[in-house]
Amino acid sequence: MSVAFRRESDEEHLEPRFERPIAPGPNLVTRRGLALLEACVARAGASVAAAADEAARERLRRDLRYWQTRLATARVAPPPADGEVGIGSRVGLMLDGAARTVEIVGGDEADPDKGLIAFSAPLARALTGAGEGDRLAFAGRADAIEIRKVEALD
Repeated sequence: MSVAFRRESDEEHLEPRFERPIAPGPNLVTRRGLALLEACVARAGASVAAAADEAARERLRRDLRYWQTRLATARVAPPPADGEVGIGSRVGLMLDGAARTVEIVGGDEADPDKGLIAFSAPLARALTGAGEGDRLAFAGRADAIEIRKVEALD
């Protein structure tokens, strides 16, 4: 019989299941970010326990492994020096003439729509190490950013 006419199982033709990708580099977080990771592990564990079938449980275990890994590798970033932008800073700035406030946080805590940007984002990298009154180049423009206020997050 030709190989074209045999079928071992339905699993043979499914896409492979990979682990959730983890960003390269250190997993620096704020204290709030560490609490967020702990909550994600707890929620994912509860979801696995409550799953109705094995397929759902396996998908949820994948998420649980991701959150457990992120929690295990998390390091709370040291606070930045007074008046200096770093992980754990809230920054008031002018960007291309528009006022903005952003918080520099860990990757899993980032939510750009809420003004939470990951320390690895281009804007955060441009701001890191600067202080109030500094003017910075960004996106190919000199003086694109003016830092108005820098304060530490709680």
